[in-house]
Amino acid sequence: MATEAALLAVEGLVAGYGQIQILRGVDLAVRRGEVVALLGANGSGKSTALNTISGFIRPMAGRIRLDGQDIAGHPPHRTFRRGVVQVSQGRDLFPDMTVEDNLLLGAAIRGDAHAGLARAYDLFPRLAARRQQSVRLMSGGEQQMVAIGRALMGDPTLLLLDEPSGGLAPVFVTEIGSVVQRLKDGGTTVLMVEQNVRLALAVADRFVALRDGQVLAHGPVVDLRGNYEDLARRIYL
Repeated sequence: MATEAALLAVEGLVAGYGQIQILRGVDLAVRRGEVVALLGANGSGKSTALNTISGFIRPMAGRIRLDGQDIAGHPPHRTFRRGVVQVSQGRDLFPDMTVEDNLLLGAAIRGDAHAGLARAYDLFPRLAARRQQSVRLMSGGEQQMVAIGRALMGDPTLLLLDEPSGGLAPVFVTEIGSVVQRLKDGGTTVLMVEQNVRLALAVADRFVALRDGQVLAHGPVVDLRGNYEDLARRIYL
């Protein structure tokens, strides 16, 4: 997998929890301005990969380079300052705070709060109408919008999305897919973990599929020629 011109280049990544290895020599690359879908069944290492790139997990071996600079093992706050912003599966929102207050937290360290709010409300008009509403009173899909909007407030160089459609109603899955497409059209670089293969391949430029902590397959989405069933069988069966 060529990494020379990549914004993010991961090489030989080994990571896990305690002495338990989850990732076993993973290579992947994300070029500037593209969306890469990281696919795999539960337990394949997708979230571990994102958490290691973000700095929440210290790698056991391998290299992680952002724009040519090694960030492997950097703590999360340092990685964030470099522009790597992650939306976790749990969203990590403050439920008793308003939508707008949650969003503003995303620009506390980096990013322009005024421009960030304008961008978030443009992407998610529903949030603009509910900016003073408590997040606790929102649906799961609306909370996911707040989480993505808050991440964008930090003006990410690299946006990491961990299961953005997980557990959402179909109408919100479609909306999240449309937002990722708009981000790509606007030049945002995205590495997206997804169980929904159809959604992921609809918006991604390239894919990397994991199984048992190793790369099973990778390549341009266009090479699948719209036939992703074989890839899905290899991933999940």
